[in-house]
Amino acid sequence: MQPISEVMTREVSVLSPDDTLTQAAQMMRDLNVGALPVCDGKRLVGMLTDRDITIRAVAEGKSPSDVRASDVMTDQVLWCFEDQTVGEVLQQMGDQQIRRLPVVSRNMELTGVVSLGDLATRQAAQTDSTLEDISAPVPPTRPSTGKQPTQH
Repeated sequence: MQPISEVMTREVSVLSPDDTLTQAAQMMRDLNVGALPVCDGKRLVGMLTDRDITIRAVAEGKSPSDVRASDVMTDQVLWCFEDQTVGEVLQQMGDQQIRRLPVVSRNMELTGVVSLGDLATRQAAQTDSTLEDISAPVPPTRPSTGKQPTQH
């Protein structure tokens, strides 16, 4: 059983919780990525995606240069341990419909990130069913207006 540490990407760029969204967007552009881990030192505290920046800041009229990563990041981050097996991580990614997952040590320090691409190119596990699970449509959630839907 192959541990995820053997297929993950180890050299991962991270954001500080105090970095601005402008800094985050520039880093995403320069790295050609859409998500970055947010770390307080080496400890994983969140993930920030290009979608977080768009939906939680820009769409709300907030200036990216005035908003910190910690203000809009997702702090309920899904992650896996570096000693978990590839099979366990594939199952978790499929169940949660996510394409990338931070990898942490047992003391919660970020050690890498694993993506579906890493799994597809660096080892022989079956990624087809996981990709199918991840890509299954999920109905959009709408912001609550506090009103009950009207029957037509």
